[in-house]
Amino acid sequence: MNNVVYLVTGAAGFLGSNICSQLLSRGEKVRAFVLRGDKAVEFLPNEVDIFYGNLCDKESLRKFFDIEEGVETICIHVASVVTVNPHYSKLILDVNVGGTENIIDMCLEHKECKKLVYVSSTGAIPERPHNELIKEVEDFDLDKVVGWYAKSKAMATTNVFTAVRERGLKACVVYPTGIMGPNDYAISETTSTIIKIIKGKMPVGIDGSFNMVDVRDLAAGCIAAADKGRIGEGYILGNEVIRFKTMSRIIAKEAGCNPVKFFLPIFIAEMIAKRMEKQATKTGKMPMMTTFSVYNLKRNNQFDYSKAAKELGYKVRPLEQTLIDEVRWLRENGYI
Repeated sequence: MNNVVYLVTGAAGFLGSNICSQLLSRGEKVRAFVLRGDKAVEFLPNEVDIFYGNLCDKESLRKFFDIEEGVETICIHVASVVTVNPHYSKLILDVNVGGTENIIDMCLEHKECKKLVYVSSTGAIPERPHNELIKEVEDFDLDKVVGWYAKSKAMATTNVFTAVRERGLKACVVYPTGIMGPNDYAISETTSTIIKIIKGKMPVGIDGSFNMVDVRDLAAGCIAAADKGRIGEGYILGNEVIRFKTMSRIIAKEAGCNPVKFFLPIFIAEMIAKRMEKQATKTGKMPMMTTFSVYNLKRNNQFDYSKAAKELGYKVRPLEQTLIDEVRWLRENGYI
C-alpha cells in the first residue's frame, strides 16, 4: 500500500496540473490545493483529491496538510501570482512571499511532511552578461533582479533556504525558465501568444529570444526533485535558447498560417513599452506591452541546467516538437 500523499499547490495551473497527471500515472496519491473559483479545476483528473483554499489563509492550508495517521506527505509548492507587470504589488508579496512562508510553517508543523519542493523561477537568479551561462546561486540580491515578480520569488527562495538552515526544513528548490506545451487549459500568456500568431492577431513581434521548456519536461523535473533533489540545493530547469522569429516560423509551418511579418528591434520595443505603461497608469488598464516583457526577450537567457541533468536525470525534448504538439493540441481542443 502506498502511504505517501503528494500535496500540490497551484494544481489547476499549467505546471501544477501536469505534475498531478504525471504523479497519478505512476500510481501516486495526489491532493490538489486550488483557489476557489478557478475554472481550470474541471480539467484535473477525477482521481485527484481537491482542497479549496488560499495560500494566505493558514486555516485552509492546515486542512490541506492534515492527513490520517501513518501517512507521509511530500509537498510540491507551485502556486504563485505570475505577472509581466514589473511594478510593486502587495498581492504578489502576500501570495508569493507570505504564502510560501505559510507553506514552510505547515511543512514544519506537520512532521509527516517529509519534503518540500519549492518551484521558484530563474527570474530570481541575477542575470549574467551575454554569452555567459547562468548557474544556480546561494545568495539572492533583490537589486540585481528585474520586476517585483522576480523579487518576490527571490525573497521566497531565500526564506526556503533560511528555513532549511535554521529551522530544519527538508526542502529543495527548482528554477524553471518559461513554460509552454500542450494541456494548457488555464491558457497561459505563452499559449495566448501562440493562439494570436495562428489567428493572425500578432502582425508585429519583438526581435528577441526565449528560454522555454515543455511543461511535460518541467513537471517531470519537479517530480524528480521530490524523488532525488538534495536538501538545501537548487536546480535550474531550463532549455536551449530560441529566437522569437524561429518560434514563429515553426508555429506557422505546423498551423498552416502566416508567420509574424515584422519584428521590432529591442530598443524600439522598449520605447513603445514605456509609453504604453505610462498611458496605462492613466487608464488603469494593463498595457499590451511592458518593459518587463521586453526585458525578458532582451536579457541573457542562457541557463545552465547541467546540475539538474546530472543529479535529477532531467531531460528536455526539442522545442520544435513541443511547438508542434501544442499547435496540434490547440486544434484538437478547438482553440484554433
